[in-house]
Amino acid sequence: METETTSQGEHKELERLMRQNSELIKENNDLLKKIHRGNVIQLWTRVMWYLIIIGAPFALYFFVRDYFDALGADYEIFKAGMQEIPGLKNLQGW
Repeated sequence: METETTSQGEHKELERLMRQNSELIKENNDLLKKIHRGNVIQLWTRVMWYLIIIGAPFALYFFVRDYFDALGADYEIFKAGMQEIPGLKNLQGW
């Protein structure tokens, strides 16, 4: 009789511990999913940021180049205009 009571008590304790372990596993899994989701979002945000940083100068170059062509301006004309700025010839002599 005494062994049955001890056995039932141990069984109930093991069952309680298994339920607690199961709850902890579910909570851990939820936290890991949130961490993974955050890392994936961070990765794609970083990729987009680098694409913007690297792509912006190229886009700006092509955008400004079209306006220079539309106005009939060329780099040589721009360079000749820069030569006419007073004091610039002195700076180029250095």
